[in-house]
Amino acid sequence: MRAHDGGQSLESCCIVFSVESLDIEVEGHAQEERTVPITESAHHAFVPSIPGEAIHQDTLLRRYHQVRQLTERLCQPLVTEDYVIQAMPDVSPPKWHLAHTSWFFETFVLAAASQNYRSPHAAYAYLFNSYYVAAGERHCRPKRGILSRPTVEEVYRYRAYVDQHMTALLEGLQGEAYEIWSPVVELGLHHEQQHQELLLTDVKYNFACNPLRPAYASPDISPPAPAVGPLQWVSFPEGVYWIGHDGQGFAFDNESPRHRCFLEPFQLASRLITNGEYLAFMADGGYERPELWLSMGWDTVQREGWKTPLYWEQRDGTWWTMTPAGMQPVQAAEPVCHVSYYEADAYARWAKARLPTEVEWEVAARPLPLRGNFVERHIFHPAPLSQTEDPVPLAQMFGDVWEWTQSHYSPYPGYTAAPGALGEYNGKFMANQFVLRGGSCATSVSHIRPTYRNFFPAEARWQFMGIRLARTI
Repeated sequence: MRAHDGGQSLESCCIVFSVESLDIEVEGHAQEERTVPITESAHHAFVPSIPGEAIHQDTLLRRYHQVRQLTERLCQPLVTEDYVIQAMPDVSPPKWHLAHTSWFFETFVLAAASQNYRSPHAAYAYLFNSYYVAAGERHCRPKRGILSRPTVEEVYRYRAYVDQHMTALLEGLQGEAYEIWSPVVELGLHHEQQHQELLLTDVKYNFACNPLRPAYASPDISPPAPAVGPLQWVSFPEGVYWIGHDGQGFAFDNESPRHRCFLEPFQLASRLITNGEYLAFMADGGYERPELWLSMGWDTVQREGWKTPLYWEQRDGTWWTMTPAGMQPVQAAEPVCHVSYYEADAYARWAKARLPTEVEWEVAARPLPLRGNFVERHIFHPAPLSQTEDPVPLAQMFGDVWEWTQSHYSPYPGYTAAPGALGEYNGKFMANQFVLRGGSCATSVSHIRPTYRNFFPAEARWQFMGIRLARTI
C-alpha cells in the first residue's frame, strides 16, 4: 500500500472540548484534595508497584515469575546469532539484557540479603553492571557486543540460578525482612520491564541494520486502516494543579515529591500525529527548512543526513518502514514513530503548534484509564486510532508511542536521590535530556502510570517515540 498524504490543516480541523468532561483536578475546583506526606526513608521511592494495592508475599512471588518469564518469551523468536549483536553503542545485545536483569537481583537483593549467596561466576559483576558506579567496575558499554562468552546457554543457566535463589528468598522472607526487601524486589521487576522494552527496540535496530531485514514476528495481514478523522483540541483552564506521584502504589523516585504547578490555559491534541500528517511535513520541505529547526537540531539533520523518521526508505515511490514483520509499507493512519525531539519540535512549529510540557500532559492524562496498545497485545508496533472504540476527547494517551514533551528532565522541587548505588537509578541523569510520557507498544500496562517520566537525549530515535501537539490559548 502506498502511504497517501494524510496531512490536513491543523488550524481548520478544530473541535474544542471542555475540561469539565475529563474530571481534571484543579486546586479550588476539586471536591477533595489529599496531602501526601514526604518520607525521608532511603526506600521511600521503591514502594509496591500495583496502583492502589499493597503487594502481598504470594503476589510478589507470582509477579516475579511473570515478569521474568515474559523476558524470556520475548526472546523466543531469536536464534543464537541474534543474541550477541550490538549495532550501535546505545543498543545492547539481547544476551546482555538477559544477564544484566539477573545481575540486578543478584547484586541488590540476593548478595545483600544473604551472606551465604555466591554468584556462579565472579566476573559477572563486572560484565553485567550497567552504570552503577557504587556497585563496582563495569565492562565498557559500546563493547557489549564483543562478549561471545558467557554463551547464551550459560546466560540462561545464570537466570535460572538467580530465579531459584530468589524464589527461596521470597518464600522465606517474614516480618521486618519482607518489609525491607520486598520494595527492592519490586524495583527490580520494574527495572526488568524497562529492559523488556529496550530488548524489543534494540532487536528492531539490530535487525534493521541487517540487509536481509529479518522479521521478529509473523506479518500482520490485516488490511490498512481507514484514514483518521480531523485533529481536534481539548481545552484546559488555567489553575494550580497537583503534579507527581501520590504515594499509592509503586513509583520511581523521579516522580516525587508531589507538588503544585500553575498552568496558563492550554489545549492538547485529541490524538497522536499520524504518518500521513508527517508525510505532509516532509512534502512541504520540512527537512530542508532551517527556520523550523532548533539550531542543534538543524546541525544534527545536516550531519546525519536525516530526511525521514528512522527506518523509513522509499521504493518505487512508496515509503516503507521497519516493523516486527520486516520492511512493510508505511501506513498513513498509524502514529508516526521513531522521531527525535528535534523532529517532533520542528513538526510542531510547522503545524503552528508546539509540544506539550510534561505538566500539561500529566494534567490531561491523570483521570484517564490505562488503556492502549501495550506489549500485552503482542503487536510491537504503533496501531492506528481504533474506529470501533467509543470516541473519547483524548485518545492514545497511553501505549503506542512515548510522547515527546518540551520539558527538560530535571528534579522536582525537594527531590533527593536515595543513598547508595540504587540512588544512581534516576537522579544522576537529570541533564541534557527531555521527558517523554505515556508508554508505548513495547511497554507493559502494569509498568506505566500518568506520573511516569521517561527521558532521552534530543537526538534519540530508536525508541518508540512520537508526537502529540499542544497549543497555548
